[in-house]
Amino acid sequence: MKAIREARGISLQQLAKAIGRDPGYLSRVENGQQGAGDGTLHLYAKQLDVPLDAITHKEAPRAQE
Repeated sequence: MKAIREARGISLQQLAKAIGRDPGYLSRVENGQQGAGDGTLHLYAKQLDVPLDAITHKEAPRAQE
């Protein structure tokens, strides 16, 4: 998450303000010290213009053969 945000040139404070979350909370989420709810993850991904999977690292289900 942090690498994507930084690659976009967005500071933690800018992102926190844009999505209405506390910067300390987002810092803990980015550093794996705290989980984030679905709402926060969706806002985070939308603000960075990336798919949700890009920040959650969840793999898409594989098609059954």
